[in-house]
Amino acid sequence: MMAEFINDNFLLENKYAEELYHTYSKNQPIIDYHNHLSPQRIADDTVFNNITSAWINGDHYKWRAMRTIGINEMFITGDASDKDKFLKWAKTVPYTIRNPLYHWTHLELARYFGIYDLLNEKSAEKIWEQTQEKLNTKGYSCRGLLKKINAEFICTTQDPTDKLEHHQKLANSDFEVKVSTAFRPDKAILILNKDFNKYIDTLGQVAGISIERYSDLCDALKNRMEYFNKKGCRISDHGLDQIFFEDYTENEVSSIFEKKRENIEISKEEALKFQCAILIFLCESYHEYGWVQQFHLGALRNNNKRMHRILGPDTGWDSIGDFPQAKKLSAFLNTLDIKDKLAKTIIYNLNPADNEVMASMIGNFNDGSIKGKVQFGSGWWFLDQKDGMIKQLNALSNMGLISCFIGMLTDSRSFMSFPRHEYFRRLLCNLLGDEMQRGELPMDINWIGKIVSDISYYNAKEYFNI
Repeated sequence: MMAEFINDNFLLENKYAEELYHTYSKNQPIIDYHNHLSPQRIADDTVFNNITSAWINGDHYKWRAMRTIGINEMFITGDASDKDKFLKWAKTVPYTIRNPLYHWTHLELARYFGIYDLLNEKSAEKIWEQTQEKLNTKGYSCRGLLKKINAEFICTTQDPTDKLEHHQKLANSDFEVKVSTAFRPDKAILILNKDFNKYIDTLGQVAGISIERYSDLCDALKNRMEYFNKKGCRISDHGLDQIFFEDYTENEVSSIFEKKRENIEISKEEALKFQCAILIFLCESYHEYGWVQQFHLGALRNNNKRMHRILGPDTGWDSIGDFPQAKKLSAFLNTLDIKDKLAKTIIYNLNPADNEVMASMIGNFNDGSIKGKVQFGSGWWFLDQKDGMIKQLNALSNMGLISCFIGMLTDSRSFMSFPRHEYFRRLLCNLLGDEMQRGELPMDINWIGKIVSDISYYNAKEYFNI
């Protein structure tokens, strides 16, 4: 009989790796400080009808793989039945070998459903029935799935216009998992977007401020930050091509914003000045509130214009960009640091060529005031796979202190994505265990184990004051 693919020592290659994982990492709670889960689904404790609604719908990682092997869009985002969509995904899975989807798929089936069979066309019907039976029992609702995976804290990502009513409902409930949010105001920054003025109107309505001048925009954003802060928000997030930094004056920025509000075309140079000014204003405000700020840099989004027009954003048409990062990121962080207004900061890159840039950049602004104040974020999106995570860990180790690292996050819309934390922890333990076996680290299992526990859980708990 073939041994189970997902077993106790999956990805753990020696006795040191096994002990590090099973003793010091495996049972640590999960702090998922950045994801895109639906707070409404958590608040309503949504029950999924079937494995497709829980696992495939909305997952553009899976969608890209299905398209690649020639699955018709009808079975991906179209009107095929949920069962037929699952069967098409099952057909796809064997062809995903060496893609992280292959590991994630089987980890998720094992951890949520106790299913250790390989998913393929032959096993699909049986696994459909097994998951259907489980999903119809108590403990498989949205809240149940989060408890099942030992989540302690999760942080969704909301626009400043969000009323946070679902987070408030959760705060007033007896749900054991703490659910907070990050403040993501990118729509108020990206002034060249065609819907920018429409968004500013909406922001003004929510804040109760008529936004005509740049100062009004700052007031409205500050109003929403205050609202989010009162609701327990302590984290911000930005998803940008690159950090904006241009010299500007307040008069210039005010004039640029007023031109935009009057629907007068502005230049790219004017846009950069505005974007730099508003981002610096936001980051100074984050420092004032004591928040953590996150920057996800380097995605080239919506490449396929035809499919973006048909399906919209976040449907699988994004890729890695090759934007220059170092010079403007340095100038931006330096501008905040000079004023002593640099908040705790996490920087993520999507281009692996920038690993060493980011790993060395954080050391410029770790000033001894806070442990790991400026962090090189974990492998993200196209880099949250085995090779990407190991390269991030190696770059951070070589140029910074891995011992201060705050670990993994899911960045996911799926309630079944949390075994990515386990995946990361196994890779971390194997990396350190391998170096112990080769004599590159001391045979001090208690000390190396403490480092593993810190990266898995305690560093994030301290960093986010959970």
